[in-house]
Amino acid sequence: MNLEIRVISQHPPGGRCTLYAGYVEVLAAHLGARIEIEFSTERDAHGSGFPSLLVNGFPAQPADGVILMPADLCAMLAAGQDEMTLPGLAEALEAPLERMMEGA
Repeated sequence: MNLEIRVISQHPPGGRCTLYAGYVEVLAAHLGARIEIEFSTERDAHGSGFPSLLVNGFPAQPADGVILMPADLCAMLAAGQDEMTLPGLAEALEAPLERMMEGA
């Protein structure tokens, strides 16, 4: 699958922007996704401003409406991925989340 992931972040990145950047590093390593981090001054969480993470142009939506969790990303990606590529992805996505929580 051709997977493009884009994070829209404020500069300097804050909590969720840093978290989402960590997620894209994991996605690049595990799924070979092409990644891009774009800086913006526009606030539009989970849309066209920061903090947002887009998968093939579609904004990932958090189940709780606030912060993307590993399960949210895995659910979005599962539809387009071979099941053989997904094992371990949720666990790997937990690492950036844990780093953010430790810094809070």
